[in-house]
Amino acid sequence: MYSKPLVSIITPTFNRADYLPIAVESVLAQTMPEFELIVIDDGSTDNTSEVMERYTSDSRVKYFKQENQGQSIARNRGIEAAKGGYICFLDSDNAWLETKLSKSLQAFKENPEADIVYGDFILIDEDGKEQGVNRMKRYSGRITSHLIHDNFISMNTTMTRRRCFEEMGGFDNADRLAEDYGLWLRFSTRYQFLYLPEILGYYRVMENQISSDKDSRLMANEQIIRTFLESFPEALSRGEARHGMSRFFVRKGRYELSQGRYRIALADLGKSLANDPLWSGPWRLAMKTLISPVSVRRT
Repeated sequence: MYSKPLVSIITPTFNRADYLPIAVESVLAQTMPEFELIVIDDGSTDNTSEVMERYTSDSRVKYFKQENQGQSIARNRGIEAAKGGYICFLDSDNAWLETKLSKSLQAFKENPEADIVYGDFILIDEDGKEQGVNRMKRYSGRITSHLIHDNFISMNTTMTRRRCFEEMGGFDNADRLAEDYGLWLRFSTRYQFLYLPEILGYYRVMENQISSDKDSRLMANEQIIRTFLESFPEALSRGEARHGMSRFFVRKGRYELSQGRYRIALADLGKSLANDPLWSGPWRLAMKTLISPVSVRRT
């Protein structure tokens, strides 16, 4: 229908045949129809290929299958195949509101200085029941000093100018956890982000994601932050970098305490204080550890 799509949507998938139709149909229902949907099947062993047969009759839907190599490689393959001037990502177990594309494009029209637009999402459970709106504090502009504290960019709500990927590359193929965090940190050194205070999609949280290995995610986040600070030493002042690390260890320490790992929480508290003893975060964590139950302190 369209000689060249305005927007390319990239959906990596692996054994999500039960949820994939919801994601695909939420794209096909968009009020802005000038798009292409690129589904990258990362070696699924379920009936994903059969599910996709019902959609590829729409010329806007492209389906590629590869050996299992991880989401970063799958997304990068999608970026390479993309023809649109804007790129979006939608995971195969999530979905969009039908105005997601049109609202994002309107935001670009009204804010031509923006390079990446992103917004809010509704949390849903395995059955699609709404669990509330994610209310993380989000920021616009040059956001590196905020983003170093935690990843508040919801990848499934983003729309990014294609040239950002052409100029700075895509995902790190070695990353298999929190891979988008490294991308947004890198992009934040050069590009303008725009937070759109609109609900743009649904993010599905499943039981195997809740335990989904918060330990591994925190370990990955720490490595991503350290790698970023080493690779872009001029992106932040020394004080901003140390404050960012301090906030990370407070966040990790709170989690360790909630899991009953008192000694690890104390170690994180020490690291937080060493990086920035002048803000209140580590001292609040110190009070929390002091009043923690004796049963917790033994671990």
